[in-house]
Amino acid sequence: MSNFVDYVKIHCKSGHGGAGSAHLRREKYIPKGGPDGGDGGRGGHVIMKGDAHEWTLLPLRFTRHIKAERGHNGAKNQLTGAYGEDVYIKVPLGTIAKNEDGEVIAEIMEDGQEIILMHGGKGGLGNEHFKSSTNQTPRYAQPGMPGEEGYITFELKILADVGLVGFPNAGKSTLLAAVSAAKPKIADYAFTTLTPNLGIVDYRNYKSFVMADIPGIIEGAAEGKGLGHRFLRHIERNSILLFLIPADSESHYKEFEILENELKKYNPELLDKNYIISISKADLLDDELKEDISKEFPENRKPIYFSSVTQEGLTELKDVIWKKLHG
Repeated sequence: MSNFVDYVKIHCKSGHGGAGSAHLRREKYIPKGGPDGGDGGRGGHVIMKGDAHEWTLLPLRFTRHIKAERGHNGAKNQLTGAYGEDVYIKVPLGTIAKNEDGEVIAEIMEDGQEIILMHGGKGGLGNEHFKSSTNQTPRYAQPGMPGEEGYITFELKILADVGLVGFPNAGKSTLLAAVSAAKPKIADYAFTTLTPNLGIVDYRNYKSFVMADIPGIIEGAAEGKGLGHRFLRHIERNSILLFLIPADSESHYKEFEILENELKKYNPELLDKNYIISISKADLLDDELKEDISKEFPENRKPIYFSSVTQEGLTELKDVIWKKLHG
């Protein structure tokens, strides 16, 4: 089983509120007595919390139910019951939570960010609250309220500065391995990469940016073919997109148009992002062939060339990426 999980569904239940106390004062030297019960404590919340050290929903993969603690009942001397203990669900940055209707109810973007998914039930009021001129010794208190309950779907969308977009075998994994310490699986057959990989790319003067190798797109991916929607959604969270067209492609610009069209069909807003077009495996080309390929592209969409194997053009590629990120 892959150690990358980006989708889980969990039944979540917050804690029931504690009941109020109906205690009456019985001290020897207080003849009148009277109500003395405290309020019940709030039930525990179910809280989603961002954790920058997590990168997959794998820890939640086999979690079916999460339940917070019940609030404690009120006590005598008007003591409020203790709150039920909250339950925290740690998730990677870029995780969204959806309710049973598929609506997004929460989104984690920062380390340590906390969002309550299910509110704990309110504690009941003690009998002190029900005292009146006509009922000076109420012998009843309010029960606690039930907590919220329901199914929550967690979806992870990879957060990265640069997302690599291309067909299978375009050289995305090879590029990530060449410019970072990431060790993605690399082979000469389609769909070598089945899960996103992240790498930190070192840049000049001790600067860096995060690059994501996203599984290859095929024509029809927006309709669910191949890996389909499962990994197209990871592209949404990248600041810029780097299109990789292999040098041995039969039609370089047509391949770019297919990729562009799949993104457009999935989410037209993706085309509003800054992007870079590149030709990978440039060690297979001489200057004349590079010139011919460049002629396929419109003037405002000229590609840049690089080779992960020979390191040709990698420094220039990183310069263009950095300029797009911070220009």
